[in-house]
Amino acid sequence: MLHSHRTALILASLALLACLFLYAFAGVPKPAADWKWIDIASEASMALMAGVWFVLVLSSRPPGRVTALLAAGLAGLMLGAAADCLDEFFSVPKGQLWNHVIESGVTLAGMAALTCGLLDWRREQFMMSEHLHKRERLFRDHRSFDALTQVGDADYLRAQLRIEHERGTGPDCSLLMVDIDSFHLINRAHGQREGDRLLQAVTHTLLLNLRRTDLLCRYAGDRFAILLPATDGDTARALAEQLRRAVATLRHHTHASGEALQVTVRYAVRHVDIEPRQLLKEINRALERRMPQPAPGAEDASSFAAPA
Repeated sequence: MLHSHRTALILASLALLACLFLYAFAGVPKPAADWKWIDIASEASMALMAGVWFVLVLSSRPPGRVTALLAAGLAGLMLGAAADCLDEFFSVPKGQLWNHVIESGVTLAGMAALTCGLLDWRREQFMMSEHLHKRERLFRDHRSFDALTQVGDADYLRAQLRIEHERGTGPDCSLLMVDIDSFHLINRAHGQREGDRLLQAVTHTLLLNLRRTDLLCRYAGDRFAILLPATDGDTARALAEQLRRAVATLRHHTHASGEALQVTVRYAVRHVDIEPRQLLKEINRALERRMPQPAPGAEDASSFAAPA
């Protein structure tokens, strides 16, 4: 990932070289007898470790605001510590303040940038934890997941429905089934690989708009099921409408031509108050009734292998 941060690496290297040349040409070398080896070792170690952390941050994160702040802060600490170390080898004539600017000013600026970066990183981690919490049930049984979308599959959904049914949650638990409109036309026009990318985009959109307790599964093909614990019918329908609007705002750009595809979905909602197999049959039939009837001789837009 370092190749995407080439500019930052070059700038940091140039800043270190500029600092070295500045002390070498503007300062007066100190006699070896005046060198303080303990200070040299500690300040050089600080500069070295800040440089290592700088490279580690760039090598493990994509470009962005958080990465830029963390890298800038560590680069400032590295440069300030390097200036402190060079100050042990060179004396700067009185009246020149540039060495104090480098040693103190750059270090303080680096601390400020690093602090802002850590605060943004903390918020980023909270958002990621919120996102991953929605997959928590899935992580407990990683063997039953969909390889393309990385969410639960139909078998995992049925297992969770059995758990909810045995708990006797009744009308306080709902199941939402979502289907992408005319998905077969996208596959036909742009290829299966583009269809797979679209399914991944829709999956991420749904996950970002779900609550912590909701469970998203890919039921079959372009059909998704969402288990909504402790959710009555009215709340489930309101959430379903929110998800429909969220997906409608998605503009998926094809990889080949960059064409923006608008995606729409249909949904059906049912209480988890009957046996899971019968529940899945009923909600799939309800969703099929919402589908437009294909023209004579045309391919059925809702055709897929749906495991009941």
